[in-house]
Amino acid sequence: MLPRLARLVTQSSKLRSFTTNGSMLNLSRYGYATVAPETVDAPPQKYFPSKSPINLDKMFWSKPCSLALPKDSPLRIDEPDYVGIRRFILKMMMFYSKQSMSIRGANVIYKRIIAQVDKPAIYDAFNLEKTFKITFSLLVLHMWLVLRRLKEDGQEGVDLGQYVYEIYNHDVELRVSKAGVNLLLAKWMKELERIFYGNVVAYDAALLPEAKPNELQIKLWR
Repeated sequence: MLPRLARLVTQSSKLRSFTTNGSMLNLSRYGYATVAPETVDAPPQKYFPSKSPINLDKMFWSKPCSLALPKDSPLRIDEPDYVGIRRFILKMMMFYSKQSMSIRGANVIYKRIIAQVDKPAIYDAFNLEKTFKITFSLLVLHMWLVLRRLKEDGQEGVDLGQYVYEIYNHDVELRVSKAGVNLLLAKWMKELERIFYGNVVAYDAALLPEAKPNELQIKLWR
């Protein structure tokens, strides 16, 4: 009995240290929900496809399928439901606190975002090269879609979106380092942050009633 409890406490400590990792929670200097409305539109960036013409038919080759994840999907992450002494210990270690549950939920959401961004279908349909700039643009677009949807759930959705945004920031920093940009990393991150907020504001503005009918399309292809 005691060895099992010791292993449980060790695993719980690891989970707690992950969900309360200071480096993750302090990645962003601003909250996306408060800074975005004050950010000016970013300068145009030309990320147009440079290969053959776009073939949207490729997007519809696959048969319609349910949006629900199958039980054996690697993207499916169910919240553990412990009972008895295990639940008591985890509760004492703040595993079921609102912050811990929100961070775990944000990680699940971001993994789904990455899964969509990395799908080859969109690159094939629009003949996009899988470069850092193209992938980053798609990542920002998907982040905007998710954050905009979360805002519809009020303050709770905004708070969850902030955790998603902080995880996104950490992931972008790793992507920049992986691309070989180790020097002037802070400068790069500041520039990417400016582009992110500029795009978010531009996409939101394109959905306003007074916006032109094709304004969102123009913003997406700039």
